Amino acid sequence: MSKGSWQARLGSFNLLGLLVATVALYAYFTWRLPRSFLTFPNIETIAVQATVTSMAALGMTLIIVVGAIDLSIGSTVALTTVVIALALQNHPAWVALLYGVGAGTAAGLVNGLLITRLRVMPFIVTLGTMQVVRGIARGLGHDSTVDAPKTWLNEILTAVSKKEQWKLFPPGVWFMIGMAVLVGLLLWRTVFGRNVVAVGSNEQAARVSGVNSQNVKLGAFVIAGLLTGLAGLMQFSRLKVGDPTVAAGLELDVIAAVVIGGGSLNGGQGSVIGAVIGAIFMTTMGNGFAQIGLPEWVQYIVKGAIIVLAVALDRVRASGE
Repeated sequence: MSKGSWQARLGSFNLLGLLVATVALYAYFTWRLPRSFLTFPNIETIAVQATVTSMAALGMTLIIVVGAIDLSIGSTVALTTVVIALALQNHPAWVALLYGVGAGTAAGLVNGLLITRLRVMPFIVTLGTMQVVRGIARGLGHDSTVDAPKTWLNEILTAVSKKEQWKLFPPGVWFMIGMAVLVGLLLWRTVFGRNVVAVGSNEQAARVSGVNSQNVKLGAFVIAGLLTGLAGLMQFSRLKVGDPTVAAGLELDVIAAVVIGGGSLNGGQGSVIGAVIGAIFMTTMGNGFAQIGLPEWVQYIVKGAIIVLAVALDRVRASGE
């Protein structure tokens, strides 16, 4: 069997296994919580909660495929919510949206420049910017939530009314699905996407082939920053305020979602569909644990174990190729 055929079969197996695990998890919580879990409001809640993680996971997929990592995603989401809230106090909603998403894109640009121009490891750079960006968010918000006037931005992830249940989910959920399609096309149907895979698979070979690996990495971080800014927009729509303390630890859920969805921390491999399903898995788990009253410290242990297991599976995949 050729390497390409082996990778395709392995990727399909991983995706199928994740789907089965997600369905089994949902079935378990439905059995434990028959009156509350399998209800439309709860399904909608899970979809809304997963939208923020999924949007951020789309960007993280690009970063992991290119062979890097980003630990500053949670801080960038928090910064975006604060920037949007502050901008809404003096500007129309669409301008505030641009400011917020622009802040996320700028954070991705800074990460990319530090990594590619200073040749510093992504882990170290984003570990530092995670603190810097969080500090900027707290400074702008004066260490408290930032109130904002009500606009159409608040409705992006607001639960649909009974009269509009034909929509199934709020606009933000459908927007995330559309963005997932676009990122999938970008990654697998464009020259840039193929270069991202090539750099992540073997950067030296990509350079020999004429690919400017540093520019590809920079582009991946900028696009990921934009997607993280959109995740921040979704988070703002959920909260209705800017919160500099929100999304602490989000990066761990996002990385776990991408890796259990088929992404490889060695680079060169990732699945947009898998990342979204992985985000749904992580969100369903958190939602169910909260409803059954599992202590928060136990939830941390379980999530940590899943991350370790996901990395272990990644190593198994890598050794089998």
